[in-house]
Amino acid sequence: MSTSSADSPRSPGDDSPALDPAERRRILWVLLVPLFMSLISVSIVNVALSSIQQDLEASSSALQWVLTGYALAFGVLLVASGRAGDVFGRRKLFIAGIAVFAGASLLCGLAPNTTVLNIGRVIQGLGSGMLNPQTVGMIQEYFQGRERAKAFGLFGSVVGVAVAIGPTLGGLLIQVLGPDAGWRSTFLLNVPIAALAIVLAFLWLPRRSRRPGKVDMDPLGVVVFGIAVLALLLPFVESQWGPWIWLSLPAGVLLVYGWVRWEKRYKRAGRAPMVDLELFRTASFSYGALLISVYFLGVTSIWIVVALYAQQGLGRTALEAGTLGLPASILSALIAPLSGRAVLRWGRSVVLAGMSLALLGIVLSVLVAYGMSHWGWHIALFYVSLAFIGAGQGAVMAPNQTLSFADVPLRFAGAAGGVLQTGQRMGTAIGTALITAVAFGVLARADWNAAFTASFAVITVIVLIAMGIGIADMRRRTPEEPSRG
Repeated sequence: MSTSSADSPRSPGDDSPALDPAERRRILWVLLVPLFMSLISVSIVNVALSSIQQDLEASSSALQWVLTGYALAFGVLLVASGRAGDVFGRRKLFIAGIAVFAGASLLCGLAPNTTVLNIGRVIQGLGSGMLNPQTVGMIQEYFQGRERAKAFGLFGSVVGVAVAIGPTLGGLLIQVLGPDAGWRSTFLLNVPIAALAIVLAFLWLPRRSRRPGKVDMDPLGVVVFGIAVLALLLPFVESQWGPWIWLSLPAGVLLVYGWVRWEKRYKRAGRAPMVDLELFRTASFSYGALLISVYFLGVTSIWIVVALYAQQGLGRTALEAGTLGLPASILSALIAPLSGRAVLRWGRSVVLAGMSLALLGIVLSVLVAYGMSHWGWHIALFYVSLAFIGAGQGAVMAPNQTLSFADVPLRFAGAAGGVLQTGQRMGTAIGTALITAVAFGVLARADWNAAFTASFAVITVIVLIAMGIGIADMRRRTPEEPSRG
């Protein structure tokens, strides 16, 4: 019986330094705290928008850019910064990303008007795009075997908690500090955290022992891919620009095609492409990247629909709406490390079990909404139904990350992390646009109960498609690969 590379001491192409367990624990803390800080900035702003609008007298277009400026800058830079980390050193890019993010957070928190705020949000997104792929790359670099699975388990906990707890934290800050100071504090709290993270990164992250020879960043490939991602994302995050904005979608597809042709040509010329397309011949990575992109297309919209339903449909406050995700975040944080270890034995089955839990939570949530409107059920039942979704999140993220990177050579780690997270960001952007369009489309003809049910029905279909990808991955493996499903 062969042993998977996920279980083996080293992964293909591994040349990472030998570190003792205490050093690796310190490295993991340094990596995960800024990751949490950057990811929570995606969701914490949702509940602060009305306060920002009131304080800065923001137009709806300016308010939209508070969300989209960050999302676009974040998504566009992920793969390029992952490649830069592979070439120049992940430690340097990680620290630079935290510094950029901290400076932008200060700018946002002190912004006198929406123009300054939106400039800050774009810079925030750039900083987040710089540091996120380095987190994945350094976990791949400094951890092996079971310790890598545990590290990705904690990574999954951080992602799950950041998505779910952001609205709760934002609502709490606004309620305690008031609308003006509250929304500003959602940005300013990043500054001391980032400052501490930078100090600890200088102290605890190992310096790269080897320097790259001739630097080749494939500048044309970087630019074309960045513009392609921007073109693909723009219609889904800037729908207010009118129907013509959808022309950027086919333009983005053509740019991706041109980029693929260029990358192949660049490699044939003996150069180092931005993304070596050989990466996608690693089946575990390709299946994992596709699965999580589709999964994010559906599941990340759940919290937006729940917040809208609670506030607009049930008349609850932002804080009440935000707290509905707390049990889900706690369960996600608890289950992710356990599932990260379990994947070494049970493989893709762990991911499928997590998706099944999420599906159960989705069905139960629809039942709770129906019971509230027809039988007088209490809103507290949402804590239970949504907790199943949180548990499922914890059992999907970490195991999928471990499986996706099991056979990825270290020299591709940063670029691979960028590709994986770009897929997640695109899935989130497209899913948010799709699911909210379904919700408001149904709401125009019915009530919030029907809109909630229709949205969750679409999410169910998307999760089932992601499960199909997981089943296909599990079936393609040989019987001699039990540890990886």
